[in-house]
Amino acid sequence: MTGYATVTPPQQGHKITMGADGLVVPPDPIIPFIEGDGTGRDIWRASVRVFDAAVAKAYGGDRTIHWMEVYAGQKAFEKFQSWLPDDTPQVFRDYLVGIKGPLTTPIGGGFRSLNVALRQILDLYVCLRPVKYFTGVPSPVKKPELVDMVIFRENTEDIYAGIEWAAETPDAKKVIDFLQKEMGVKKIRFPGTSGIGIKPVSKEGTQRLVRAAVNYALKNKRRSVNLTHKGNIMKFTEGAFREWGYEVATTEFRARCVTERESWILGNKEKDPALSDVENARQIDPGYDFMTPEMKAAVEKDVREALKLWPTHGDGKWKKLLLVKDTIADITLQQVLTRPGEFDVIATMNLNGDYLSDALAAQVGGIGIAPGGNINYVTGHAIFEATHGTAPKYADLDQVNPGSVILSGEMMFRFMGWTEVADLIVKGLDRTIGQKVVTYDFARLMEGAKKVKCSEFASAIIENM
Repeated sequence: MTGYATVTPPQQGHKITMGADGLVVPPDPIIPFIEGDGTGRDIWRASVRVFDAAVAKAYGGDRTIHWMEVYAGQKAFEKFQSWLPDDTPQVFRDYLVGIKGPLTTPIGGGFRSLNVALRQILDLYVCLRPVKYFTGVPSPVKKPELVDMVIFRENTEDIYAGIEWAAETPDAKKVIDFLQKEMGVKKIRFPGTSGIGIKPVSKEGTQRLVRAAVNYALKNKRRSVNLTHKGNIMKFTEGAFREWGYEVATTEFRARCVTERESWILGNKEKDPALSDVENARQIDPGYDFMTPEMKAAVEKDVREALKLWPTHGDGKWKKLLLVKDTIADITLQQVLTRPGEFDVIATMNLNGDYLSDALAAQVGGIGIAPGGNINYVTGHAIFEATHGTAPKYADLDQVNPGSVILSGEMMFRFMGWTEVADLIVKGLDRTIGQKVVTYDFARLMEGAKKVKCSEFASAIIENM
């Protein structure tokens, strides 16, 4: 007895487990997968061939993957009359690491997003989206090679928590009445016809996300972590995200990081050792002379606190540390276009991360080759996934680009510690695109390209490993 009603585990292979020092991956792990709807069928068939070939080439038969299909979306509904059978999240919970293709999510009414449901059920609080350019990929920007960023998008809070009530319903009226009568809210412009949503942003949720981003940046020798927010408008949610993020960086990682503001203060003192605290404050805050006495005192306090770091961070030592900074979300969306080299690891909330990751993907070839991972770094649970839709009109035509799932698999293998496999996948993909052997989406934008089918693209990647 397996304990599952809709799936049967492979007879061979073992579970990945979580130990004191992280994932414990056997040489024959069982990895659950969801094929996906629409073009997911074509993409998965191509991608799994790439994965198996890379494992075989990397380890010569000493390691192997045992794939275990689980169900969600259209295929699940057709087989079991359920869009998300109970077995599916349970299998991912039991086997820790898995991968999935795109799933159907209608706009408007109907069932909630299956992708969001899996993230919330398994508390996969990080949506990890690396964005890096492959030479030769068509891009709408002049210097796409400058784009090399990793986005840590908070996955379980913000408006994606799904706490909302439809306009003109009794529940919406009840919430609006409470806000107006009990909380004194006067800013709902048209209360009679307003839908209402709640935006939760917690200290715990923020801090575990930023902790994961900083750990990643330090482990991978990245230059900076940018806290992206809209705290100038939403002061108690997005503004709090900024404050709590800095708190994590400057307490848990004090010896290994410096904030941008601290770097200015320390740098000013290095240039002029005789610089007074007031003059330093005036340099880091151009509006200092127009501030109230209380505001001036706060800036001067920042200067004094930063200068206490002199023994560990002064005399230029801060230049070798991880830089932690923040930017407003709308400015970030401009500057990743105009100054992409200034961004490295980005930690942000759910909605900002959704916009930002897809906008960045467009700079390096589109979401057709944009990978994603949903991870709980505490428990080790992770589901890696295609970041694009199902494109049903192209289903079963063997045409679409499988790059998103292939690169999501690359992320999965790197997460598992099988870096040799991940490196082979990147090598194969990079060479194939460099040879201009591409699927139709790239071929129509590349001069001299050889257009190939989805399956043929996979074969070329395997040959180029």
